[in-house]
Amino acid sequence: MKCVRIHRHGGLESLLLEEIDPPRIAPDEVLINVKATSINHLDLWVRQGIPGVKFPLPIIPGVDAAGVVAEKGEAVRHVAVGDRIVVAQGISCGHCRHCLNGNDNLCREYKLIGEHCDGADAEYLAVPSRNVIRLSEKISFETAAASTLVFLTAWQMIVEKAVVKPGDDVLVVGGSSGVGTAGIQIAKLFGARVIATTSTDQKAARLKELGADETINYRRQSVLEEVRRLTAKRGVDVVFDHVGKAVWDENIRSLAKGGALVTCGATSGYQAVTDLRYVFYKQIRILGSTMGRKGDLLTILDCLERGTLKPVIDHVLPLSDVREAHRIVEAGEHVGKVVLIL
Repeated sequence: MKCVRIHRHGGLESLLLEEIDPPRIAPDEVLINVKATSINHLDLWVRQGIPGVKFPLPIIPGVDAAGVVAEKGEAVRHVAVGDRIVVAQGISCGHCRHCLNGNDNLCREYKLIGEHCDGADAEYLAVPSRNVIRLSEKISFETAAASTLVFLTAWQMIVEKAVVKPGDDVLVVGGSSGVGTAGIQIAKLFGARVIATTSTDQKAARLKELGADETINYRRQSVLEEVRRLTAKRGVDVVFDHVGKAVWDENIRSLAKGGALVTCGATSGYQAVTDLRYVFYKQIRILGSTMGRKGDLLTILDCLERGTLKPVIDHVLPLSDVREAHRIVEAGEHVGKVVLIL
């Protein structure tokens, strides 16, 4: 099969197009003929390497996968060969307290395809059958591949962690990213007023079309001053963050009393400094969030089918252009997602 593999960490040259044998499946696994995948910041980190983190090299990157069942193990009953499917990326043990309570992303053995094991940048992918969800004919492979990670991540942040409700002011930091565009839509779905930050006026216009009520161009405006102006100095109820260090202090200071900062990443760095006076005086909550529960993907897929949620797809490229796809995301030239098709 054709695939992308990383043998050593580095720049775009580390992404190699290779041909290897397809994976073999166990009785409780499914072999998927991948039709579409997408680029996430996680793919950049797997390629570049992270100090103190060991990735199993060589590795096939790619966290999102949508395709067709090519083969199934003898113990698999809920899908058949030829079925259209999407993959739930998080693999857990299935039998610990967290898994049995439906909180599989809290499992101690939780791992992601494309990070802890071979991923979706390949013609074929093998995963446990419990990670395979049938995909409606109304949802394209490209839409599914652009949606699962970012919408699942944003859903947990907004719905489960921050518990956004109608009338809340939500500041979506980095609104033009994949998870940012998902966060804007989900916050609007739950009745919030959304203030989104981005780097250009052109991107700001795209975010307005997506549903953002207000936008802030952080390259020429002070985010904190604009938040204070837009909220009559009260601050926002929720900050939705995946950027980290570069914006951490202004995120904390942008919150209203009793507000919540929910974070799922640190693309600008993880060693952020917190002025604790704001934390205890304003009685704010700082909430960490990673991925989400597999079961919530069913709700998200229902929303995609009905059109109440829709991924923003900026580029669709063939797998052979994986280096260009990484370059676009690394340079921040996109709004939403960059999808690879096979």
